[in-house]
Amino acid sequence: MRNDLLVAAIEPAVINATQRRIKRLLDIVLTAVLLALTWPLFISIAILIWVERSGPVLFQQQRVGEGGRLFTMYKFRTMILGAEALEATMHAQVRNGTMQHKRSDDPRVTPLGRWLRRTSLDELPQLVNVLRGDMSLVGPRPELPWLVAQYEPWQYRRLGVPQGLTGLWQINGRAHNPMHLSTDIDLDYVEHYSLWLDLSILVKTPLAVWRGDGAF
Repeated sequence: MRNDLLVAAIEPAVINATQRRIKRLLDIVLTAVLLALTWPLFISIAILIWVERSGPVLFQQQRVGEGGRLFTMYKFRTMILGAEALEATMHAQVRNGTMQHKRSDDPRVTPLGRWLRRTSLDELPQLVNVLRGDMSLVGPRPELPWLVAQYEPWQYRRLGVPQGLTGLWQINGRAHNPMHLSTDIDLDYVEHYSLWLDLSILVKTPLAVWRGDGAF
């Protein structure tokens, strides 16, 4: 198996050529505007993280993109340095028989990090990923390789579209939804993909961010 592919075979993409071009054009235009508007926020957050001395400003992590391709995703650091080495909190938690890989009481998260997560500002650097074409503004959330490795064959279909910065999962409770349910939500997006669905999700995202439901 090639190193840049996590899975051997995935069903053909559900987005046709015209839809893909429109989606990519929308990504580039909106992302360029957002970056132009938010660069002072980027600098301010970077300074706050540096003052907190929680480690490098940016956190880089390997994620699974469309078609199973691996890429490096960027976020503002919200955890203490070496957080991933803490084995006790690295693995998925099992609650009521359902896997959850995020905890509202995660001891690795810094005070500033909790605020960044609550406001979703930690996700801002992913605009660079979108501009590079690693991700789209809208789509299933890019997952960690070890989680995708546990997928059942039918779940790989969620990788048949560009993975996104926001999506149905984000506007429907985020981390409050168990992992198997968020996969179902993502598959619903894949099955009903349209430009109008993307626009609808983009319009609803600011309210979801404001509510902060499941943001931890």
